[in-house]
Amino acid sequence: MTRQQPVYLYCVVDRAPELKETEGLADNLYFVCNNGLYAVASKVEEEEFGQEGLKRNMADFEWVKAKASMHERIIELVMADIDVIPFKFGTLFNTDASLKAMLEPYGQEFKTILRKLANKQEWGVKIYCHPERLKANLGNDDSEILKIEDEIKSSSAGKSYFLKKKKDEMIEKTLNEKINECGRESFELLKELSFEARINRLLPRQVTEREDEMVLNSAFLIDKDEVGDFQNMVDALKMHYEVKGFLIDCTGPWPPYNFCGLSSGKGQNE
Repeated sequence: MTRQQPVYLYCVVDRAPELKETEGLADNLYFVCNNGLYAVASKVEEEEFGQEGLKRNMADFEWVKAKASMHERIIELVMADIDVIPFKFGTLFNTDASLKAMLEPYGQEFKTILRKLANKQEWGVKIYCHPERLKANLGNDDSEILKIEDEIKSSSAGKSYFLKKKKDEMIEKTLNEKINECGRESFELLKELSFEARINRLLPRQVTEREDEMVLNSAFLIDKDEVGDFQNMVDALKMHYEVKGFLIDCTGPWPPYNFCGLSSGKGQNE
């Protein structure tokens, strides 16, 4: 008896995709078709992606890093020639039949999403700041803070103590205002050039592996013909804000996870 292998889903498209570019990335990559939709999939080993194997391997950072990288690379190669609905890493089905059965009830929804995504790209914009550097810039530029500093220099020890506390509170308040202003203005200006936009949760330093602090994590769905205008706006924001202590990081195009409404995927239990 032939051993049954789990079916791993990468993405769904609305025409037969060219899979030549993906050769060597995953074994036996193929697609499952139903009612004009094509699910790009591959057979994977039960030892790796079965319930027990996946639970064990998800605790292995290097395994996850390698497999997730391959997952994203395959989707990016497919989407070079066609609009895709990407599925999250580790979306599995027991058989081709169970994957095909998933396409049936969601068929019209998938087609509607693909029409929305037609000729568009997802771009990400993250903004970071180093609070201490930003505070130093505030101390040099803010007239109220400079005024208090002058008062501290000419005050008695007792009064100086309270003025320093007032200065620290003022710096903290101004710092938050500047961070909010940068994030709000940047998001609104870029949103005007987008078909859709969203703000995602901020990532901690343990995840970003950066010394500076993330203050905006946003994603934008851009018409391909307007990507140049979008990037020009990003460059203008960089020129305006980076001298003030912010760093703006724009990356893409990415698989449109933020705008397909299906990032949770469908699982092996179906």
